[in-house]
Amino acid sequence: MAPAAAHDLVSTGPDLAIRRHRDRRVPLAALVAAGAAVCLATGTGVGLATTAPALPPPSASWQPGCADDCPSPAAVPAPQGPPTRVRVPRIGVDSALTVLGLDHTGALIPPTDFETAGWYGGGPAPGDTGPAVLAGHLDSRRGPAVFARLGELRPGDRVEVWRGGQRLSFRVTGSLRTRKDQFPTAVVYGPTPGAELRLVTCGGDFDRRRGHYRDNVVVFAVTDAAGPVLPGSAAG
Repeated sequence: MAPAAAHDLVSTGPDLAIRRHRDRRVPLAALVAAGAAVCLATGTGVGLATTAPALPPPSASWQPGCADDCPSPAAVPAPQGPPTRVRVPRIGVDSALTVLGLDHTGALIPPTDFETAGWYGGGPAPGDTGPAVLAGHLDSRRGPAVFARLGELRPGDRVEVWRGGQRLSFRVTGSLRTRKDQFPTAVVYGPTPGAELRLVTCGGDFDRRRGHYRDNVVVFAVTDAAGPVLPGSAAG
C-alpha cells in the first residue's frame, strides 16, 4: 500500500473503533510561531478559566419620532477576558474551557480532565483577530474523550464559544488530518484577517511502540456574520 499523504481530508463518518492510549505528553516547541503538532495527554498545573466581567448596562435606544440627534442603539461590546465554554451541537460537545499554557520544556500542558477542552492562552482569544486554538483529548483508557467526534464536523456546522458574557458563533469551513511530522504550520497558526478557530485533537493510527497517535485532526472555523449574541438571546 502506498504511504499516506501528508494531509488527508477527514473521513465522512465517525471513527467507530476509537483506540485507547496511554498517558503521554508531546513537546510543543514555539506553539504560536512554529505551530507544532498537538497530541494531548494528562498534565498538571492547568489553570481554570476565570469568569469574565459582566456586560455593561445597555445605553438608551432609539425611540419613534426622535430627531437625528436622538441616541442610537447600543453597539454590542467587544468580548473581554478568556473564553469560558465551548459548544458544538453536531457532535454533542458542551464543555467548560481551561486555559492551556506551555511548561519549561515547551510542551503544551493539556486539560487534566479528559472530558474538558482547553484554549491556548498564549495565542488569540476567540472573537479576536487571528486563529484561536481549542484543543481536547481524543480518548482515554476509559473510552472516548471530549473531542472524540471532532472528525465528524463538516462545513457549515456551528461552533459556539462563550466569552465575556457573550456567545460567539463560528461556522466550520473545513478540516484536515495531517501527520505530526509534517504539520502545516502556516495553514493552522498563520495570521488571519478576522476571528477564526482551530479545534485540534489526535487522529489516525495509534503507535503502540511510541504510545501516541501518528496524526492530528484540525477543524477550521470562521466567525459567523451574525456576530456575538448577548445573554438572554434565543439559541440557534
